Amino acid sequence: MDTFDFVIIGAGPAGEAAAHKARELGATVAIADRRWFGGSCPFIGCLPSKALLFSAARHAANPATYDWARASAHRDYMVNRPSDAAEPDDGSHVKALEGAGAVVVRGSARIVGTGRVEVRHEDAVRELRGTNVVVAVGSSSKVPPLEGIDRVPFWTNRDATLARELPASMVVLGGGPTGCELAQVYARFGVPTAVVQSGPRLMPTDHPRNSEAVRAALVADGVTVRLGVRAVRARAGEGTGGAHVIDLDDGTTAEGEAILLAVGRSFPLDDLGLEHYGIDASGRAPFPRDGRLKVAEGLWIVGDPAGPELHTHQGHYQGEMAVRMALGEWVKPDYRALPRSTYTDPEASSVGLTLDQALAEGRDAFEVTTPFATSAKGYAVEAELGHVTIVVDRGTRELIGAAMACPDASAAIHECVLAIRAHVPVDVLADTIHAFPSTSRIFNGLFADAARQLRTA
Repeated sequence: MDTFDFVIIGAGPAGEAAAHKARELGATVAIADRRWFGGSCPFIGCLPSKALLFSAARHAANPATYDWARASAHRDYMVNRPSDAAEPDDGSHVKALEGAGAVVVRGSARIVGTGRVEVRHEDAVRELRGTNVVVAVGSSSKVPPLEGIDRVPFWTNRDATLARELPASMVVLGGGPTGCELAQVYARFGVPTAVVQSGPRLMPTDHPRNSEAVRAALVADGVTVRLGVRAVRARAGEGTGGAHVIDLDDGTTAEGEAILLAVGRSFPLDDLGLEHYGIDASGRAPFPRDGRLKVAEGLWIVGDPAGPELHTHQGHYQGEMAVRMALGEWVKPDYRALPRSTYTDPEASSVGLTLDQALAEGRDAFEVTTPFATSAKGYAVEAELGHVTIVVDRGTRELIGAAMACPDASAAIHECVLAIRAHVPVDVLADTIHAFPSTSRIFNGLFADAARQLRTA
């Protein structure tokens, strides 16, 4: 039996970050994964989807010069998949981990006792002992309990990001970031696309103005957006030209050759052996998904299963934070300034609290907002929609939230991320010089307006 300071189950962004931080701090590490070292993000998540969004924008601007074959080749380059291969190659991630001094073990890992992990690969079994066990198993696409869905060869984000052929039509079940991004990709490449969302708006956990901007953008690209309707049945091959049919609870239907499931994520915890640490994973919530990281003595949960949200950058942060905490540093996770970005065109980003959330917490808060389209940057890029919004706490005179929908929102939001993280007073933000006519310059005006409201309160 091999003994390590850390045994990490799962080699996605959270697990990789934990392994590299542990080696940086001189700890011994074994890391196991049953599939791709690197996880979903570089192969079927963040990177291929952003490459496809870039390609879709190029195609929309000039279809004759940027077709699907070129987009597919660019995506394959991004995920390190040879043109004759079905799967990406994770060798660079393995090499990086081994170069850092981690012991890499390929196979399915399960906790078999306190501090003991068994890894099975084909006919081989290897047992690892760890002072700390870090669970970084990520998540997978949730399959809804929909009648008939088991007879439909549905797509998940894996199929949608690795496809080499365009489907004749597509129905996206779920209007979160994944569903919205991939709907825009396929619609811009000419695929008739519909998004079915059971709630009253797309991206329900984002700022309402972001939701509306993304909805308007998808509609402008030809996407049929169905809000407030729920799928109740799937009928394989019963539609036009053999398309699959989704029956909706308002009596209507949606048809697609490809049915993309984007209704949420599932966490593979049931058969991981958490009961050896006194945790019952058979229920809906084996532990609070509040990002606490340490769930039992010597047991750490990082990445998607940990909560409070689902982001690659959150997982990376948590992987490093768990190692630092386990090695005795007096630190704890802080999610007040957790950025969120959806990379549609326009992008939608936010950080911190909405006004409603702040008021629900009992804060004396107010909101300042302005349309992006009528800003200098908005005029320059001929924007037709979007916004920039901030939320300020009167009591602390600090920024506590921001949201924006505009072409470079994922970059511009980080001024607000830092301001919230560092408790920067609004007066300082208002007195900071912002380059004109950048998107960040719009914040300058909003900060100045907020400072005036604070002075006259």
